[in-house]
Amino acid sequence: MQKLWKVLALLLAITLIASACGSDDDDSAADGDQDSAADTADDDGADDTDADAEATDDAEADAEATDDAEADAVALGQGRDGLYCVATHEAPGDSGFWSVVQNGAEAAGSDMGVEVRVAGDIDVIAQADIVRDCVADGAVGIAASLANPEGMTDALGEAVDAGIPVVTLNSGSDVFAEIGAITHVGQSEDVAGAGAGARMTDAGINGKVLCIVHEDGNIGLEARCDGLESTYEGGEVERFNIASTGTGDIPGSQSTIVDKLTDDTDVAGMLALNPDIAIAARDAIAEVGSDTALANFDLSPDVLAAIEAEEILFAIDQQQYLQGYLPIVFMVLFNENLNTVGGGQPVLTGPGFVTPENAANVAALSDAGTR
Repeated sequence: MQKLWKVLALLLAITLIASACGSDDDDSAADGDQDSAADTADDDGADDTDADAEATDDAEADAEATDDAEADAVALGQGRDGLYCVATHEAPGDSGFWSVVQNGAEAAGSDMGVEVRVAGDIDVIAQADIVRDCVADGAVGIAASLANPEGMTDALGEAVDAGIPVVTLNSGSDVFAEIGAITHVGQSEDVAGAGAGARMTDAGINGKVLCIVHEDGNIGLEARCDGLESTYEGGEVERFNIASTGTGDIPGSQSTIVDKLTDDTDVAGMLALNPDIAIAARDAIAEVGSDTALANFDLSPDVLAAIEAEEILFAIDQQQYLQGYLPIVFMVLFNENLNTVGGGQPVLTGPGFVTPENAANVAALSDAGTR
């Protein structure tokens, strides 16, 4: 009997030990499952955190790219805010020449996306006032012709002192640096005059040539006559002053030229320095019945027609459209990027020569208002 109880006790002990071991395995498995789930949760959480961080980095990169784009846009816009002025020594509406200058300036304003104002007056005091008005109105660039530099120096000096970039145009190629202009756009008037003298010599003109000065105090006109004198070989050059009538009284100027041709039979040729004066001279030649040769500076539809009809030998073309267009571009680029051009020398737009051979092509451009 005792043996039986010993066996039963042994079996009970074995059963209890086995049960305890099974319980430990279950606990270990449960613990393992919990650990695995926790690890999985940790991994998923880490992935989510990494994804969130990556998304944040992407968002910050996008924001930075947007900021850079906006900064670039701001940089490109600098110099394109504000007023750009052009002040000429003759009102654009009074002359076909200056109307083309105005067309060029306004086209540049449109192309560059800036506001442009063009005004002019033959009276130098009034022209200087135009510049001062632009300074008072907050202009960020001023272009001006210097037919009378002394009368414009103070006003343009005030603009330069105010930190406004100045470009001179048309006349003033020899003095622009003295007033602090960043460059000059136009032609060298004495070089152009010399070209006229050489062409008149080649045309076989023999005798006196009149250089018709229609405006007092205009240094550009005087330089043209100087150039003519330097190369014309057919005779003397006389400066014939008609400033009392000038472009303001074309019939009066024509009458004055008629009187000269009637009284002075030595006149073999004339060089007009303005297209309106050239037409007055052409009509004076016809009125007198003279065979005086005629050439001129600058273009107009009437001048181009007269060249085609061989009533005028040639016209010197300084491409005044560029004299309006380029200063606006140069001033915008200076304000925007501190660009300068010319290297201290004028930016030349002429001289070119319009003759019967190319007048028709140029006339088509003149009809469009660009020549």
